Amino acid sequence: MKRLFAWIMSGVVMAGLLVSLVLPAPAFADQRRNSADDKIAERAGKVDLNNCSVRRFQQYPGMYPTLAGKIVLGGPYQSVDDVLKLDLTQRQQELFEKYKDNFTVTAPSIALNEGFDRINDGQYR
Repeated sequence: MKRLFAWIMSGVVMAGLLVSLVLPAPAFADQRRNSADDKIAERAGKVDLNNCSVRRFQQYPGMYPTLAGKIVLGGPYQSVDDVLKLDLTQRQQELFEKYKDNFTVTAPSIALNEGFDRINDGQYR
C-alpha cells in the first residue's frame, strides 16, 4: 500500500512538473508602481501648482492660506505664469513673482486631486 501511494505521488509530482514546462510563465511587473509617487517625483523638489495642497505653500511667507487657496482653486494651469491671470491683488502678484522659481506645472493627476484633499489634506501640526 505504501509503495502504491509512493508511485501515485511521484506520478502526480512528475505530471505537475511537465505541466509547468508546457504552460507559459505568468507575466509579472518589474516592480510595483504608485502613480502618486511618480507624479511627486516629476516635480523635482518644486511645488506643483496643479497637484499640491495649500499646505505646500506654508514655506513661503505671505502665501498661506489666502493666496495659496486662490492658486489651488484656480487651476489647472498650463504654465506657472497662468496664475497671474487670476484675480490677485497687487501685493499677491508681487508675492507670487518673488517665489515663482519655486513652482512648476505638471498635468493634473486624479491620485493627488480627488475630493477636497487640496484644501484640507488632513495634515495638522
